[in-house]
Amino acid sequence: MKLSDPFKISYRSLKASKRRFFLTVLGVVIGVAAVIMVMATGASAQKLVLAQVESVGSNLLGILPGAPVEKGPPAAAFGVVTTTFKNDDLTALRERQGVPHITAVSGYVTGSGSIESAERSLAASFQGVSSEMIDIENVRVGSGRFFFPEEENKLTRVMVLGAAKAEELFPNSDPIGETVTLKKIPFKIIGVLAERGASAFSNPDNMVYVPLQTAQKLLLGIAYLNFARAKVDAPENIERTIADVESLLRARHNIRENEESDFSIRSTAMALDTLTNVTNVLKYFLIAIAGISLLVGGIGIMNSMLIAVSQRVREIGLRKAVGARKGHIIFQFLIESLFITVSGGVIGIVLGIAVTYIASLIIVNLGYEWQFLVPPSSIVIGFSISLIVGITFGLYPAVKASRVSPMEALRYE
Repeated sequence: MKLSDPFKISYRSLKASKRRFFLTVLGVVIGVAAVIMVMATGASAQKLVLAQVESVGSNLLGILPGAPVEKGPPAAAFGVVTTTFKNDDLTALRERQGVPHITAVSGYVTGSGSIESAERSLAASFQGVSSEMIDIENVRVGSGRFFFPEEENKLTRVMVLGAAKAEELFPNSDPIGETVTLKKIPFKIIGVLAERGASAFSNPDNMVYVPLQTAQKLLLGIAYLNFARAKVDAPENIERTIADVESLLRARHNIRENEESDFSIRSTAMALDTLTNVTNVLKYFLIAIAGISLLVGGIGIMNSMLIAVSQRVREIGLRKAVGARKGHIIFQFLIESLFITVSGGVIGIVLGIAVTYIASLIIVNLGYEWQFLVPPSSIVIGFSISLIVGITFGLYPAVKASRVSPMEALRYE
């Protein structure tokens, strides 16, 4: 038997049953395309999220109330309220008590409520922040000004609007100097931030900012902080500053040496590592789900090949009668199975890349900084899986075909 014979026989056999070939290949196409789309979309989404976190700055620390968690985000990140982080702790950090490398610190509290101008009423999210927030988050004032430090402690009723929120409230006029009410309390607008866009899970364009203690005492009725951010003078001083802040807060909270801290400190690098791990887990979980469609496609291949075996008993018996061995028959049917899966794999890869590209164009048009990424590993994995599926699900029908005896061919005369 010539080496090219199995390929010629496979081609003629599949050509003779075009409809069955198309339906069988379709299952593989969908499965491989799903794997490509999930991996490509996951890589682009991961790139977007990590870029947004990096845009905040590589020299920032986040200080959150609640005991640290070795793996994953602290409890405060899931909305668990802990009241151990106080204004006095923030004051100690701002006065640089044993933390020489911190250049700016801001406390944060968050809430939501109705904000009303003379003509409009809108639902709004607000943040109570320190005056140094503008330096920490690298935002710019488009018009007016930001808070003065003394306005934080005097419960001054002043407000700074994000660019989008200012446009919503005052679409045809300058909001500077206007008075609005937030949760029925009047505030004077003193500034509007320059447009920036979404960054690191928040969009300052849609935010309303008021002085920290004004938000705590007048709007929320609390005496604690949701979290704080600190800016370090240089990335190489991050680790030392984490140790300095931990030492300062443990001393202030009277935490003994063998006791766990009631706060956690995270750097941007730690946040990036956590986000990378979380997005990787989600990405591979979705790949596993997409792989189910390949499993279904594999079952379709096996059924198709079993039908082919039952329809070609006479052919198999005659080939064995003229000298074909079991190995030749197994090889013949494995070639047909692999031809189906490889064809489906190639088409699925092309289809997956095309759909991902179209999706990226749509997402970019929606205003997101989305990158079209197709990791080479996704192509390798997609193609490799198609080969594995072809061999795995084609093996049983091939072995069954090899067991057909020449005598069985007589029944098909």
